[in-house]
Amino acid sequence: MWKENADVSTELTPSTLATYKEAVFEFTENAQKFIECIPLLTKSRDAYQQAMRASTELRSVLDVGDETLLTLMGQLEQAVKGHLEEAARDRKKPEPVKVRAIKAEGGSAHAVNELP
Repeated sequence: MWKENADVSTELTPSTLATYKEAVFEFTENAQKFIECIPLLTKSRDAYQQAMRASTELRSVLDVGDETLLTLMGQLEQAVKGHLEEAARDRKKPEPVKVRAIKAEGGSAHAVNELP
């Protein structure tokens, strides 16, 4: 992972030591801030898992509700259909219409009179 560089001299310069100290300080500071965030990550993961469990439960409740609604709608459709069929059977059949021709004054039989 680390490559050795043959071109680097073994002498320490003041700028090298300053760069090292600055990098170590920045690493330490950022690592501490990150470690402080770990509880937030854990809380976020727990809240996510809780939301997923609730979502699954909600889907189950909605699915059962949908099935219940479909069943009730089917029953309602059957009841309405049965009621309409029964009402159609109970209706009176229309009486035949009696038709007779009436001759107009001119002797033509074009007018029709309906009697119940």
